[in-house]
Amino acid sequence: MDPVPALDEPLKKVLGPATAKVMAEHLGLHTVGDLLHHYPRRYEERGQLTHLADLPMDEHVTVVAQVADARLHTFASAKAPRGKGQRLEVTITDGSGRLQLVFFGAGVHKPHKELLPGTRAMFAGKVSVFNRRLQLAHPAYELLRGDAEETVETWAGALIPIYPATAKLESWKIGKALQTVLPSAQEAVDPLPESLRAGRGLVALPEALLKIHRPHTKADIEDARARLKWDEAFVLQVALARRRHADAQLPAVARRPKPDGLLAAFDDRLPFTLTEGQRKVSAEIFADLATEHPMHRLLQGEVGSGKTLVALRAMLAVVDAGGQAAMLAPTEVLAQQHHRSVTEMMGELAEGGMLGGADDATKVVLLTGSMGAAARRHALLDLATGEAGVVIGTHALIEDKVQFHDLGLVVVDEQHRFGVEQRDALRGKGKQPPHLLVMTATPIPRTVAMTVFGDLETSVLDQLPAGRSPIASHVVPAADKPHFLARAWERVREEVANGHQAYVVCPRIGDEEDDPKKAGRKKSAEDEADKRPPLAVLDIAEQLAKGPLRGLRVEVLHGRMQPDDKDAVMRRFAAGEADVLVATTVIEVGVNVPNATAMVIMDADRFGVSQLHQLRGRVGRGSAPGLCLLVTEMPEASAARQRLNAVASTLDGFELSRIDLEQRREGDVLGQAQSGTRSSLRMLAVIEDEEIIAEARQEAAAVVAADPDLTNLPALRTALDALLDEEREQYLEKG
Repeated sequence: MDPVPALDEPLKKVLGPATAKVMAEHLGLHTVGDLLHHYPRRYEERGQLTHLADLPMDEHVTVVAQVADARLHTFASAKAPRGKGQRLEVTITDGSGRLQLVFFGAGVHKPHKELLPGTRAMFAGKVSVFNRRLQLAHPAYELLRGDAEETVETWAGALIPIYPATAKLESWKIGKALQTVLPSAQEAVDPLPESLRAGRGLVALPEALLKIHRPHTKADIEDARARLKWDEAFVLQVALARRRHADAQLPAVARRPKPDGLLAAFDDRLPFTLTEGQRKVSAEIFADLATEHPMHRLLQGEVGSGKTLVALRAMLAVVDAGGQAAMLAPTEVLAQQHHRSVTEMMGELAEGGMLGGADDATKVVLLTGSMGAAARRHALLDLATGEAGVVIGTHALIEDKVQFHDLGLVVVDEQHRFGVEQRDALRGKGKQPPHLLVMTATPIPRTVAMTVFGDLETSVLDQLPAGRSPIASHVVPAADKPHFLARAWERVREEVANGHQAYVVCPRIGDEEDDPKKAGRKKSAEDEADKRPPLAVLDIAEQLAKGPLRGLRVEVLHGRMQPDDKDAVMRRFAAGEADVLVATTVIEVGVNVPNATAMVIMDADRFGVSQLHQLRGRVGRGSAPGLCLLVTEMPEASAARQRLNAVASTLDGFELSRIDLEQRREGDVLGQAQSGTRSSLRMLAVIEDEEIIAEARQEAAAVVAADPDLTNLPALRTALDALLDEEREQYLEKG
């Protein structure tokens, strides 16, 4: 039997089962190679201290600091009623700030002996707030003694690597484990082609791994980072370049609109002129549709920049050329909304085969999972015969039963909710691969688009159509200033008194069963105090109707309502028969009620930046100015408040998505959806490394064009297989 290659050796053989189990469960590390690619987050210099002033709330941190003061207090409690409870409070300092450590009960004895004033140590724990002061409760610590001691030897060199750690495994334990596996770095196979590495002056992979974990100087760290960033960018871009290359080999039917057909008739009906941006993007799309390879285009743009209109014109161009076009929407509410707005925009052009339909008309059908059997049968027949040129639907479009006469274009709305597989399933419905247009209203910085949607060409709509009103946004700090919240409800009443309507958005519905799994888990006292459940639609709607919004017509909308009920509520609200709609994020995309001018987002800190921007885009859609109030109980200094301040300070979605990325890192963009436990990008920071990603894309395209199967680059093939094997879902399925 062949020996296992050094980097594939399971950690449990090298480090022992207990440590290996924690690494697998909490950090997703299984082999020696995985551990070698678990890079330090930053480095401490022995002579320098971390800035305690900049500690992030609720995060697991490692700090190096000096004990300023230690005091033992006794107190009475339920467990120690006679005043025998013990609490050790230790204050540590690093020159920039002070931080309190607390230890309770039997846990006080060891630190009381060891953490004497003047002692220096590394401390690791979760930052919480108690009595408005930052503290670490029961932190783990490692004393940093004088040079003679063995500790300093283990922390070889002057730079101490600080690793992404967990409560179960502190940074210095990860450091010791790395010490054990570091010799295996010599076996690492280099995925970069030699010519590329030499041409860019990058160090070899084994050397980069040694320098990243055991740097002697800051220059070592720079060398290692420059090299490891290239690995990630290049291997990812090769994966995407191969996908683009494979798609470009596919044949497609060129679709050119007739000069005086359906598209021309539709344009004549429009009551306004297209913006410059809409014209430019339409020209790019029509040029793609006219070629004999499938179009792959990402259309991204601001909330309300008129993406739907651009997509509809592309669909009509394809119908003009004898094909069919399908639009895939993520929710039934949105599919119905699109169907309604498309048929309204098209008027008699959407009445193909009906009395009163125009000569060039086609049929526009809706297909969703909850339709009645008869309506569904009818829609399926219209698709199979080609009677319906345009279909708008949800995932129901992907089912096997759905047959098209001649599918020419697929438009996917709100791309981040669909995986590549679903994209492919719908594309498989064409006799030849149809053209593909993907839309997203979350403006994504160019680099992220290149990294996540690297297999798509990108078009950007960044102009708002004339007649859209500005939206004023304000943060309402409900805990610090309760009177601000009372004023928010007065503002809603004022908007309604002026004949307008308002949304109130909550993170939760409120009819959830208590999850028995969650109920069984013990929560720490600080969790209990810290994290009340998110506010819920059903509770808030009732409180508002009985309290500050008494007398107004308040309705609720959420995802667990029956589709007909949802549609009825939306119709009533759109018709002005309700004043205030209390909803979950089902209204996040596509909902268009120009008369709604105010939005109050409860627990706004529980939403992401791009989600808040999307939600806010639901107001200010008419001629009256919009107002968006972000209600939060988070303290002034928290990262969550800074995020909300950023949203309130700009209406530019591209700017916000950069801020969002810089704050969240890319784990969420490219890694395991939202868990962020292990970003598939360990070294690359998408925003900072824009140039590397762009250059890697060019290099990858050249390599793939010359050798699509990578026959002459076996090491690159291996790296690619590793990436696509485990992390394929995380990368390309996001595509």
